[in-house]
Amino acid sequence: MTANIGAPLDRVDGHLKVTGAAKYSAEWPMPGVAYGFMVLSTVASGRIRDIDTSRAMREPGVLAVMTHRNAPHVVTADDKAGVDKGPMVLQSDIIAYDRQPVAVVLADTFERAQHAASLVIVHYDRERPQTTFAMGTPYKPKAVHGKDADTVRGDAAAALAAAAVRVDHVYTTPAEHHNPMEPHATIARWDGDSLTVYDASQGVFGVRTRLAGMFGIPPENVRVIAKFIGGGFGGKGSAWPHTILTAMAAKMIGRAVKIAIWRPQMWGSVGYRSPTIQRVALGAGADGRLVSTIHEVQGQTSQIDEFVESSGILTTMLYTSPALLVTHRVTKLNVGTPTYMRAPGESTGSFALESAMDELAIATNLDPIELRLRNYADMDQDAKLPFSSKSLRECYRAGADAFGWSRRTPAPGSMRDGRMFVGLGMASATYPTNRSAASALALIDAFGNAIVQSGGVDIGTGSYTAFSQVAAEALGIPVERITFGLGDTRMPNAPNAGGSQLTASVGSAVKLAALDARNKVAALAIADPRSPLAGAAPEALDAKDGRLFLKADPSRGETYAAIVERSGNVMVEGRADAKPGDEKKQYAMHAFGAQFAEVRVDPDLGTVRVVRQLGAFAAGRILNAKLAHSQYIGGMTFGLGMALLEETRRDDRTGRVMNANLSEYLLPVHADVPATEAILVEEVDPHVNEIGVKGIGEIGIVGAAAAIANAVYHATGKRIRDLPITPDKLLV
Repeated sequence: MTANIGAPLDRVDGHLKVTGAAKYSAEWPMPGVAYGFMVLSTVASGRIRDIDTSRAMREPGVLAVMTHRNAPHVVTADDKAGVDKGPMVLQSDIIAYDRQPVAVVLADTFERAQHAASLVIVHYDRERPQTTFAMGTPYKPKAVHGKDADTVRGDAAAALAAAAVRVDHVYTTPAEHHNPMEPHATIARWDGDSLTVYDASQGVFGVRTRLAGMFGIPPENVRVIAKFIGGGFGGKGSAWPHTILTAMAAKMIGRAVKIAIWRPQMWGSVGYRSPTIQRVALGAGADGRLVSTIHEVQGQTSQIDEFVESSGILTTMLYTSPALLVTHRVTKLNVGTPTYMRAPGESTGSFALESAMDELAIATNLDPIELRLRNYADMDQDAKLPFSSKSLRECYRAGADAFGWSRRTPAPGSMRDGRMFVGLGMASATYPTNRSAASALALIDAFGNAIVQSGGVDIGTGSYTAFSQVAAEALGIPVERITFGLGDTRMPNAPNAGGSQLTASVGSAVKLAALDARNKVAALAIADPRSPLAGAAPEALDAKDGRLFLKADPSRGETYAAIVERSGNVMVEGRADAKPGDEKKQYAMHAFGAQFAEVRVDPDLGTVRVVRQLGAFAAGRILNAKLAHSQYIGGMTFGLGMALLEETRRDDRTGRVMNANLSEYLLPVHADVPATEAILVEEVDPHVNEIGVKGIGEIGIVGAAAAIANAVYHATGKRIRDLPITPDKLLV
């Protein structure tokens, strides 16, 4: 049957995944493939004085050891960033961060490559690394999301000084590392000047552009494929050194090469969430209405690139504040380059802002939801635009009712469950609605089947299914008769699966391409005197169950298969390009939500157990209710880890990450995750894009950590402003 948009359809790729037929990037069969294993630096700053590969080269099966002395030359100047990335891909002897690649051992098996890599001896001229904010000098970055790093509205300092009620505190978040089930992996093969790459990537076109530029070949000579991804969360959004090194190694030895990153190497050169120090100062009247908001953010970046954790970005638009100052500063340190991690900026920024709002609610003796309603923004004060749609009030209401917020007693420590302290907390959530240019292809064959393609990547969120539903509705063809293709640069162009933009971008192109194919088939029928639709007006036709028919007389019609077969065509092709127009000049576009959490805190041990999480979210049209629910609860679980567990610990003396494995880097497991519920608040937005959707991949984490932290305060009366919330901080 035809699956309408919104229906909770099971994943169309589910059978492939549960049977093992889905091929991930490290699993593509490649005859004669060699295995690469990276040797990573054990210092964070200095130079390679000497590198001894002789023992490794004598090992059975070893083919070569690639170092900065013999690696193929690649173009490392990044014109966009204006920096030299040479130290990242064996182009110099410089060491800029811990676990930087310094060699790649190539062998006929993974195990032999890994063993030989342990025999490579590297001698360094060490330098004292800069590893903490105090060791560096913060500076104002060039831009944050294309805008000035500072946002100023009125005189926030003066308004704060004159405010009847003031809250002024510093909140910190630690470095966190992505740990998807599938570590990064790449296979590369050269055929003359043509390069084929299978890469665990969130965006195949970005990888193609990067590789083409570095090897000095046309982009059309590079094919990048990523059919299935075992999680990305932003960490697979860039072409990291291992991808480039794989292509370099394949060129060096003249055969296909595979590099699959070992789990402890995930704390090396594949990005992470920057730690932050955030000062949030709120000034309000006695009635709780904001008169001043100050949010000062400091993050870190590497010595070789610039990345800004945009934690203050949501503060510019979430609440009404006549005076506002938001600043971003970064410090260059001897660390790897940070990158996007689920809801970059909004996740860290919401912890600080929403914790401060909770503190303001206490200072003004207001319920936390009431305080937020008194400062509700009906327009984006930063962009000076109305929202295309905003259902945050409905999210507060639906979430509070379902969560049972009314049972919350205001005083900290006033709720008990036996000897356990009980706490209830909440926070707001928001994430921008993003969209980029995308293209799609739709083919209808003489059997009434459809092939639809776009080069975007399904990173595990269900894009194959959601896009199949979009195509099915536009074509009027049952979803089981649609074959959807993704993740290949030979397909139409698409943006990265990141920034919660893929569905809005590619989905819009899919709808238009499907309608183009449908209209072309309709034109064949209208022009064919043998067709029951001959001479009909195009606008008089509709489609359902693989059949075109007259709206006024559904009995008069015929199937796609009959029309295409009679025309003599093997297939009818539709294509479309979709891109943003002027709508962002007319409207501010965001998804919104409300997060709720209930905790139990042991008064003797200081342990925190989240027993319930609930989120209510409004994000335009929902393409698949089941997939959306999974995305939301996944984000909320991510937020639980952020609140209580995740922290990358670095030795300040050496710059060495000390907990670089899942045995020491703590993540939520099933026993940690409580009953989690996501409410899909109905919302219609006619302005955002052709299919009316807003991205949902990241908003689920926004505000989740703050809701838990606020619940911990409500339970204990202790305000923890430094994540993660661990027993030692509660027992002080």
